[in-house]
Amino acid sequence: MPVPEPVISAGAAEDLAVLREAAREAGVIAMRYFGKNPQVWMKGGTSPVSEADHAADAYLQRTLLAARPDYGWLSEETADDPVRLSARRTFVVDPIDGTRGFLEGQRSWCVSVAVVEDGRTLAGVLECPAMQETYWALPGEGAFRNGTRIAVREPSELATISGLKSMIDMVPAHWQSRLNRAPYYPSLAYRLAMIANGQLDATFVKPNAHDWDIAAADLILREAGGELIDRHGRPPRYAGEVIRHGTLAAGSGALLAVLAGVIAGLEE
Repeated sequence: MPVPEPVISAGAAEDLAVLREAAREAGVIAMRYFGKNPQVWMKGGTSPVSEADHAADAYLQRTLLAARPDYGWLSEETADDPVRLSARRTFVVDPIDGTRGFLEGQRSWCVSVAVVEDGRTLAGVLECPAMQETYWALPGEGAFRNGTRIAVREPSELATISGLKSMIDMVPAHWQSRLNRAPYYPSLAYRLAMIANGQLDATFVKPNAHDWDIAAADLILREAGGELIDRHGRPPRYAGEVIRHGTLAAGSGALLAVLAGVIAGLEE
């Protein structure tokens, strides 16, 4: 029985246009601070946040909610308001995904913005200004980088993987000789984009990723032919009451199945 083609929800294409323009300008704002030693604070004693994060977040909240005042708002840098749960659609935003790398002068950080409805991403954008890259996707319409359609890498004898060494070490022994271990990229969203555009084959995602880390990149990866799944083999859902996730695996084909087997055996 043929699988029906995904149907783009009403207004999703218009939402994508709004996201792309807002993310572009937020990237411009963030670049004003990049490499300029911005002021930094620590959240929870371990996670850095900078004045660049706050400036980009303020712009995104003001601009996106002005364009869609009836949408909910969920952002890493804004106190969560449960009022968003009554909205049909929600903006899910990370003004700078990969803040630690941003502060260290690494270029692989991005502005991550998405629109979510009923737990699923309807439109997603990653603006990566230091890399001069913009990614976007709509359900059923494919994933794009700078206007060119992208796809996950075709399977080969050697697979490039990124993520925590301790997790990669759990991949079965007969796969270890086939793994090329890439550097760890602090921006989870960018790591997922690298799988979508064929630079990486797979990655593990450690527990406690939040919706804003992955909502946009998840759609981009899926539309490029990959998947992001939990230990039960299910895709994450977003913008609900619970916004944290357990261990995840991302990739495609046989290697994703191997990673899925690894995380299925973890206790959480």
